[in-house]
Amino acid sequence: MKIIHCADIHLDSALTANFTPEQAKERKNELVMTFIRMVEYADKNQVSAIIIAGDLFDKKVIGARIRNTIYELFEKYPGINFYYLQGNHDTSSFIDNMKELPHNLFLFSDKWTKYELFSTGDKAVTLSGVELNKDNSRAVYAELVLKPGDCNIVTMHGQITQYKAKDKAEEIDLGALRNKNISYLALGHIHEYSEGVLHPGGIYCYSGCLEGRGYDESGEHGFVLLDIDENDLQLKREFIPFADRLVHIINVDVSGCDSSMDMIDRIKSEIEGKDLKRDLVKLVLCGKVDVDCEKNIDLISRYFDGSFYCHKLEDQTVTEIDYREYEKDMSLKGEFVRLLEKQTELDEADRMAVIRCGLQVLKGEEIEI
Repeated sequence: MKIIHCADIHLDSALTANFTPEQAKERKNELVMTFIRMVEYADKNQVSAIIIAGDLFDKKVIGARIRNTIYELFEKYPGINFYYLQGNHDTSSFIDNMKELPHNLFLFSDKWTKYELFSTGDKAVTLSGVELNKDNSRAVYAELVLKPGDCNIVTMHGQITQYKAKDKAEEIDLGALRNKNISYLALGHIHEYSEGVLHPGGIYCYSGCLEGRGYDESGEHGFVLLDIDENDLQLKREFIPFADRLVHIINVDVSGCDSSMDMIDRIKSEIEGKDLKRDLVKLVLCGKVDVDCEKNIDLISRYFDGSFYCHKLEDQTVTEIDYREYEKDMSLKGEFVRLLEKQTELDEADRMAVIRCGLQVLKGEEIEI
């Protein structure tokens, strides 16, 4: 049998931080469409169950349109069972506003809930899950009992830790889940794919989010496809990249550049041949530049308007100066640099910032912070 593990869909996100109002509206619809496409993928590939490991929605109050769309989607595919565990962004408003639950939607609570997905002889594929809160987050581990020999899938939403956390409902004590006969721990809350060993014979896995919503969610996003042999219940897994748009972080070394145009040319060289027109791109300027370098961050950023779906420019360059060049400079600029060189109460980064601003003023330029 085949099962999809997904999480952190965050439908109905505001998306105001990185997008124009038009783009935010478009991206909100794209998040929904990617979720719909994933369900269509499941239907075409004989997937019998979809585990949603938390944060299907992004906020407490869910718009009626998106709520009805998801309800209709569940009903449209009666051959797929949806197992929905609520995360820290979810509330019961989605469930409470339904006249009745679709027959193929299964829920969890603050107590362990266990479903049998498949059985053969005396063995079974099971799915257990619990929604963590401040009242149950320390007690749930002792209450989990799973049968040895079964293919036991467990789903939770939170940040894994190696040790018990004090009153942090979103933290999962990974150590307390060892030796629990867990075959696969399907997690949500972390927005990038990751996995690790869960002794003695299982693994834990974050599927990550389906779509990156900001520049802090770069890389491939998608879901995990589980394929369980119905004879011996051996489990195989595969990460399926599925995002409509990608988020890229591109580091551009601008060492040696003397001007904004030099930096623009360096960026152009870095992205040449890359198909980024539909994607979100964060350009990070790095390297060492001379204190006298002309650098207009706004100009550089605006040059690439239209090159990507949206982009952000971040300056992480380190400013350097060769004080020896100013030892015998009798100009006002030389005197200014020598004066600042003696200001030992300033660290080097602050000294470079002051010198750079001062030189801009002496040149009659606007100060670029």
